[in-house]
Amino acid sequence: MMKFRCPPLFSLAFILMSHGLATSNDEVRPNIVVVLADDMGWGDSGTYGHEHIQTPNMDKLASQGVKFTQGYSACGVCSPSRAAILTGRTPYRNGVWRHLSGVHEAHLRTSEITYPELVREKGYETCHVGKWHLLSRQQFENPEFSQVGEQGGYDYWMATHNNAEPSHRNPTNFIRNGEPVGEVEAYSAPFVADEAIHWLTEVRDDTKPFVLSVWFHEPHKPIATDLRFSDLYKGQSEKNATYFGNITQMDYALGKVMETLDREGVSENTLIIFSSDNGPVTSSGGSSGGLRGLKRNDFEGGIRVPFLARWPGHIAPGTVSDIPVIGTDIFPTVLAMLDIPLPSDRTIDGVSMLPVFDGRPVERPVPLFWRTHVSPAEDRVAMRIGDWKIVANDTLKKFQLFNVQKDWQEKNNLAETEPEKTEEMRRALLKTWADIVKEGPNEWWENEDNKAVKGAKLSY
Repeated sequence: MMKFRCPPLFSLAFILMSHGLATSNDEVRPNIVVVLADDMGWGDSGTYGHEHIQTPNMDKLASQGVKFTQGYSACGVCSPSRAAILTGRTPYRNGVWRHLSGVHEAHLRTSEITYPELVREKGYETCHVGKWHLLSRQQFENPEFSQVGEQGGYDYWMATHNNAEPSHRNPTNFIRNGEPVGEVEAYSAPFVADEAIHWLTEVRDDTKPFVLSVWFHEPHKPIATDLRFSDLYKGQSEKNATYFGNITQMDYALGKVMETLDREGVSENTLIIFSSDNGPVTSSGGSSGGLRGLKRNDFEGGIRVPFLARWPGHIAPGTVSDIPVIGTDIFPTVLAMLDIPLPSDRTIDGVSMLPVFDGRPVERPVPLFWRTHVSPAEDRVAMRIGDWKIVANDTLKKFQLFNVQKDWQEKNNLAETEPEKTEEMRRALLKTWADIVKEGPNEWWENEDNKAVKGAKLSY
């Protein structure tokens, strides 16, 4: 059974406000800030139980809002999960089915609809700062190719193609509104935060509501950490001190953005979401918090990530929820907040989290679904319905079944002992995949990831 725990002082006034019955200023439209870490595992913070890593600003965010213990990224690698956040559509449906490094034709197509595009039509100002990775390097460096602003729907942007280069220290590869920034004397996360702060305080029209995306590079390799953060972990190995400090460095940058929202007087009317694009890399020092698998897996360790949300007056402070949510849900949540109808010409896989903010489960017409092109063959595909999760191999012929509510570490494969449930889930998985195949731009991947299942009979 899913649990939703609110602090004891959960007042009637809050209940009324969360249902829109006690608002005195309904005409004020909310702001939306989405903050994303890069390769941060479910166990990579004090907020989620790490013994050493200090994340005071994540802790603060959780204490002021909701901490999801079963929050997911839409993929086990970064480009697909980022595209899913913007479009509300699972990666193989929206076309960004793989990580976009080097040269590749896949990209976030301008035919996709992003939530910044839709809110901009309603008078919002929009800004993106940090990592992008929804174009290949060749596309990102081609000024004639559709860039971040046009792709994503941002009025103002500063981004890198993929990682901060040569590392988080003094990166050289930022581009701002189409113009190279050059080398900066700063660490990536604080620099990205400072750009967000510059936009918030000096660029945006403060008479308009806004959408802000802050996509940090930390703790993705190659890692570089300011000594003032790594020195917090003296006594640890050099690798751990660097990694732990890198998380704290990013948390510090998150805090800078939160403090600016306070100073600008907009925190009370802003939904802020913090999450990660996928699970951790243990060779860097990352932790899945005991979950099975890591980045690139479709076991829980690759896709279950930190997921926090704060929206004063709508989310009870200090709430802990194990209702499953996913990055794909951000798109329909933003639209529901603003009474914007969902696009009717395409499948939207996510659902609005507004009921979840109020402690109620959601109905999902499309199950939670993952397919990660670089996952090991045994866990290439996964789907979750309720407490049950089915994991399939690359040929969609071998299946594992888990009750992830009870067995969060996926230690007990129930496929043989629960044959009826396994068959039910198998049929639902194949149906979901067949529906995705019909809608996605299959020509981009059918000769790569789909080799094993091309021509396979998708019977259900």
